[in-house]
Amino acid sequence: MSDLKGKAALVTGGSSGIGLATVELFARRGAKVALNHLPDDKRGADAAAKLRAEGLDVIAAPGDVSKAGAAERMVGDAIQKLGRLDYLANNAGTPNTKEPIPSRDMDKLTQEFWMTILNTNLIGPFRCTHAAASALRAARGAVCNTASVAGLNMAGSSMAYGASKAGLISLTKNFARALAPEARANAVAPGFVATEWTSQWPDERKRASVERTLMKRPCTAADIAGAIVFLCADNSMITAQTLVVDGGYSL
Repeated sequence: MSDLKGKAALVTGGSSGIGLATVELFARRGAKVALNHLPDDKRGADAAAKLRAEGLDVIAAPGDVSKAGAAERMVGDAIQKLGRLDYLANNAGTPNTKEPIPSRDMDKLTQEFWMTILNTNLIGPFRCTHAAASALRAARGAVCNTASVAGLNMAGSSMAYGASKAGLISLTKNFARALAPEARANAVAPGFVATEWTSQWPDERKRASVERTLMKRPCTAADIAGAIVFLCADNSMITAQTLVVDGGYSL
């Protein structure tokens, strides 16, 4: 793995879970990292301060990627503070529910529910990538989107969530077309990951998810972060791909 000194990364949804693990891995490999978090989420600023106290080059980048204007301003401010942008990890996302919504229960999928998911999981990555495109091309950099096996015909927390991640996988291919030949775009598709999100799942669902996984354990946030950093920084000829990281969950 290459030393990333002199490189800069922006990770959305970086206050916990996969996002925070990605921030930390980029930073430990030498990159300067902007940790995006919701403006009212104190965890983000605290995490950035903690990593700086460890000698890592991390700055906080508050902003809501689900909101037009706010996402673009956050990206612009982050690039200005970083001085450049080599890697964008579009990780911010939401299931908008604590428990799975069965496909038959469509009455729960209100217009508001759909828009919350789409604005964060699909339109948010477009806003951020659009705002970062010039900087990424100039740096000959890369984008990595956090999708899900729910976007690859696996059951997710709801059909709306699955549709948003399927859309993100398609969007990733089109980002690759739009940014080429100067920059690349890929995605990771996690399966069952042990994070704050999934800690709220019913115990039966968590046990069933582990049992389904060939490796007989959940993925960790670090497992997914490793794939994100690899796709961004460790191979210059992978683009338009979605890498499944699920321990065989979807097999």
